[in-house]
Amino acid sequence: MGRKLKDYVVIGLKGIAMGAADVVPGVSGGTIAFISGIYEELLTSISGVNLDLFKTLKKEGLKAAWKQVNANFLLALFIGIFISIVSLAKTIKWLLENEPVLLWSFFFGLVLASIIYIGKQVENWNVKIIFLFILGIAFGYLITVIPSTNVGDINYLFLIFAGAIASCAMILPGISGSYILLLIGVYPIVMTAITTKGFKIISAVGVGVIIGLLSFSKLLKWLFANYKNELLIVLTGIMLGSLNKVWPWKETISTYINSHGVTKPLVEQSISPFSYNDDPKLILAVILAIVGFALILLMEKLAVKK
Repeated sequence: MGRKLKDYVVIGLKGIAMGAADVVPGVSGGTIAFISGIYEELLTSISGVNLDLFKTLKKEGLKAAWKQVNANFLLALFIGIFISIVSLAKTIKWLLENEPVLLWSFFFGLVLASIIYIGKQVENWNVKIIFLFILGIAFGYLITVIPSTNVGDINYLFLIFAGAIASCAMILPGISGSYILLLIGVYPIVMTAITTKGFKIISAVGVGVIIGLLSFSKLLKWLFANYKNELLIVLTGIMLGSLNKVWPWKETISTYINSHGVTKPLVEQSISPFSYNDDPKLILAVILAIVGFALILLMEKLAVKK
């Protein structure tokens, strides 16, 4: 029995929820897909885009190829994701510029709970697992302290690479694509591009996402099937080590001027929240971190029920 219009509207709404998750570092679009019951269909549909599809298109035509790849489902889902990302990007860009401490506090809570969520899935702790965990922590921290190079210029090849890596979020529940973009330093660039219609940047990241979903996703699925513990512990370590990146309270050590002539932080150092004398927003920041943490725990409970 085929799906009706209302079924595709529901899929679109699930896409909106996934899009909202994909915009926020710490929340995984894959987790939303898992909770909402479309994770397996999403993976199967993406995996269906292969060389056999082109053979079907050549021999049987567009209609047969469209059906083979479950394109109605993918189209409804990606329309929802697109609507959500475009709607939320402007709000997040404004918060990044005007209320960074409050926004990063919320993100910090999300990421911290995500680390616990992924770490709990690791089984059979042994010397190798502990070694990989420490290696992941060291690598994650290293990413946060190495200053960016050529920050004033936009490297479109690097944006394609960033999009490909970020597409992991749709494959592995618990890993956030936005957080990956944040770690490699392109999250603010992408958020700005979405709000200012920077089509070159959006296209580069989009091409990367497509490449990642069609190729890198297969490698990730293989790793997840054969080396689940090792993959999960490395991801847990990287996220734990990189918490420094989302720590809300920062002190700017050095700056750079971007291509638009705007001064931006180049090297930042995490500092104590009490360094800000009588900060009236400290309590609110802590509350937002707790809310972010609780949100992931709630999603975990929903996923367990599923």
